[in-house]
Amino acid sequence: MTREQTLTDMEASYEIGLPDYLQHDLDAYKEGLKTNSTLLDCLWGELYGSINIAEINEGAITPDHADYLRKKYLW
Repeated sequence: MTREQTLTDMEASYEIGLPDYLQHDLDAYKEGLKTNSTLLDCLWGELYGSINIAEINEGAITPDHADYLRKKYLW
């Protein structure tokens, strides 16, 4: 297994097993991107908040996990 395959597998694991509210907001944001939603700024804010809650308030995801999601979807 190459380093790239390992990294891809690790990244893929960061998008499964999320808390329900975070998964919901991630799915809604992805759909908003796909459909060019007029509510994209709201969906962005919801996802941003959900990532922060999952990381900071609940400890449901690690800081690395949160950074991955932020970099991939928000920045």
